[in-house]
Amino acid sequence: MAAILPPAMLGILGGGQLGSMFTVAAKTMGYRVTVLDPDANAPAARFADVHLCAPYNDAEALKTLAETCAAVTTEFENVNADAMRTLAQKTRVSPSGDCVAIAQDRIVEKGWINKAGLPTAPYLAIESVEEIQVDLTPYLPGILKTARLGYDGKGQVRVKTADEARAAYADLGGQACVLEKMLDLQLEVSAIVTRTSPAQVAVFPVAENRHAGGILDVSIVPARIAPALAAQAQQMAKTLAEALDYVGVLAVEFFVLADDTLVVNEIAPRPHNSGHYTLDACLTDQFQQQVRAMCDLLPGRTDLLSPAVMVNLLGDSWREDGGEPNWAVLAEAPNVHLHLYGKQQARAGRKMGHYTVLSADADAALEQAEALKDTL
Repeated sequence: MAAILPPAMLGILGGGQLGSMFTVAAKTMGYRVTVLDPDANAPAARFADVHLCAPYNDAEALKTLAETCAAVTTEFENVNADAMRTLAQKTRVSPSGDCVAIAQDRIVEKGWINKAGLPTAPYLAIESVEEIQVDLTPYLPGILKTARLGYDGKGQVRVKTADEARAAYADLGGQACVLEKMLDLQLEVSAIVTRTSPAQVAVFPVAENRHAGGILDVSIVPARIAPALAAQAQQMAKTLAEALDYVGVLAVEFFVLADDTLVVNEIAPRPHNSGHYTLDACLTDQFQQQVRAMCDLLPGRTDLLSPAVMVNLLGDSWREDGGEPNWAVLAEAPNVHLHLYGKQQARAGRKMGHYTVLSADADAALEQAEALKDTL
């Protein structure tokens, strides 16, 4: 397959913050970019050469993408997988519609993870009311998760008893779900792998992730786990990418159990919130990798240039009158990088930006990051 070189036009489905950072990376590398997003104020539209303001399944918009773009990618997994398969008939698409479809369905996703020989938490696939009438003891206490369209903690209910599980299933409308056993966790980590071909694979340093309200709050890099365990997480991410014959950037989230073993939590077929530290702390960032993979270029080196801590900025940080947080405290810190996403309206739980603290070691970066958070 021939490499796609600048100034070729690249396309992306989705114009949110991930699409915006992809667009900046592609433009910096000399490419042109077309963004398909139905939001007239999509953050990526500020930087794109072309903004197709239309639904993701709009036939004319997809036709334009197919005819004008040398390759197309996506910024989120809830895009129409069939639209990606249709695009692939006329242009290069990565990741494939099939890989995106796997990541859209927790039942299918967990099946693929296990098929690759990797462990998940014990789970029960529930696709009908009859399937939740069985003995649920092996999966309790657990978390009932909708099989589709769940992210940032949405569509998830913690349950302790079988009665609670069945009531939660009814409350979720009887849609397909998984009941996943809660495990004794030390912490959560993620590894982000870029794969162009079996011989062209690179993995970023493993991030240690803390969540608040189901949304990523802080990522600490390098993760404060044994080097051998971090290497195992990286290898497991590679194994899964190989099993999927994946082309693109793939984020793999793991639970680190009390006995220092790893189980896969879930995957994301795109750059990931926990990889934003790469923008400031790595030789190549995850969005440059996304460009390189879709253009069939060698993945860039992923060396960590500095320990780092990334902190998400949610709409909760904005004042009730719409006033901005106190950016001065970040601007005045010479080892801090602020990234704002250009979203016009702040609301609770909405990702508005992030900042990254670089320091001599992860603990020092974390201490400073948390102190800054308290002053915003």
